[in-house]
Amino acid sequence: MKGLFLIEPLVAFYAFANFLVYPLVPQYVYRRLWQELTNSTYPVSDNTSRCDPSNTSSHEEVQKAASLFSLYTELFSMIPSLAVTFILVAYSDQRGRKITIILPLIGSLFYALSFLAVSFFELNLYLLIVASFVSALFGGSGTFLGGCFSYIADLCEDGQQKTLRMAGVDMVIGLLSGVASLSTGYFLRAAGFNWPFFTSALFLCFNLLYAVFVLEETLQRPLDGSLRRTAMHQLAYGVYQLFAGASRRRQVLLILLLLLFGSFSFANMGGLSMITLYELNQPLCWNEILIGYGSALSMTVFLTSFVGVTVFSRCGVPNLVIILIGILSVMAGMTLVAFAKTTLMMFLVRLPMLLSIMPFPVLRSMMSKIVSKTEQGALFACLACLDSVNSSVAISVFSSLYAATVTWYPGFCFLLSAGLCVIPLALLVSVGLLGVDESKEAEVLIPEEEVLAGDDDPLLT
Repeated sequence: MKGLFLIEPLVAFYAFANFLVYPLVPQYVYRRLWQELTNSTYPVSDNTSRCDPSNTSSHEEVQKAASLFSLYTELFSMIPSLAVTFILVAYSDQRGRKITIILPLIGSLFYALSFLAVSFFELNLYLLIVASFVSALFGGSGTFLGGCFSYIADLCEDGQQKTLRMAGVDMVIGLLSGVASLSTGYFLRAAGFNWPFFTSALFLCFNLLYAVFVLEETLQRPLDGSLRRTAMHQLAYGVYQLFAGASRRRQVLLILLLLLFGSFSFANMGGLSMITLYELNQPLCWNEILIGYGSALSMTVFLTSFVGVTVFSRCGVPNLVIILIGILSVMAGMTLVAFAKTTLMMFLVRLPMLLSIMPFPVLRSMMSKIVSKTEQGALFACLACLDSVNSSVAISVFSSLYAATVTWYPGFCFLLSAGLCVIPLALLVSVGLLGVDESKEAEVLIPEEEVLAGDDDPLLT
């Protein structure tokens, strides 16, 4: 049977399966810690007793323990996930993209099944940290998305097509993540934690079968003697060529764009990672239904950002202006979150963030256009690695800060997130002064010999 060159269904099911679990993780940890630290049952049907002013000390204690649990989870999973991501995505330039897609699916399936076992048998809560570590050995979402974006880069020749298709992948992630997040609250209230974890595992099994038996490989390279190097040798050579084998202008430009991508990702991820804990805390004290609605509304930014990128691109708006709008969107949203004290306000703060995802597909496309076809895997390995580092470090740092500041000002982390957006703004100005946004200049940044070599690559398009 002939395979398909269609990555979007894979991304859709991956997003649905994972975001069926992600909103439940902090809630499950929070409830277990509440039971252990307060020696009382977590109030599910009515949150009035949980939000009673007399329970303020219990709230603070559970909030600190939950944020530290998140910190330990990220610290134990960061290094293996980072190493695997960097190696696999760069290695895919020689052996194909599917390995970067299949292995993270196996890791996600293991994590979902581990969560199901801990929940069903009420095992020790800290076994989840072990499960996170083992899952990270297969790569994480950074590895999966790095492989998917490399897959798309192989198939797209036109720069605008590449931008729109990468933005489309972000849109698919947001759409299915929103549906999953919206259903988690009702699913949890109707069936408890076990059935959502089981459903997630079923979707991941289906995804794994699709990736192995249906998805076609974009790279069909002969395994001759010149390609039979060790994985680390190929990795080092690919990354070396990405920077050293280019003009000075491209080196500076690529480094600036990577720093811009990384600093914005850090600020955005750090703030977003603390929102669920903030919603569980006083005075909001959200239940699982409201958290599901909030998560679903947060996921709509992927859809609105895709529409924004599409409309702005069609209207000829420069890439740097699109990125600027996205950064300002995050700054405004995070600032408002820090002062949100009512349910209505907490829903409304999502509105300024509707275009917050726009910088990511635009930056990926800009970087992809200034490197040759043979360097796409190395580029997306760097991006996936950078994304993994930023996610892990941001969650670790902001979890520590939240634990330290929750007693006197829980919104401090969100103000810090907004303030850190000044760094990508400064880098954006530097990129603008370099004049990257002109498409003709971007083409010149790839050395002529690289373009000629890339034309001979046996890519299936």
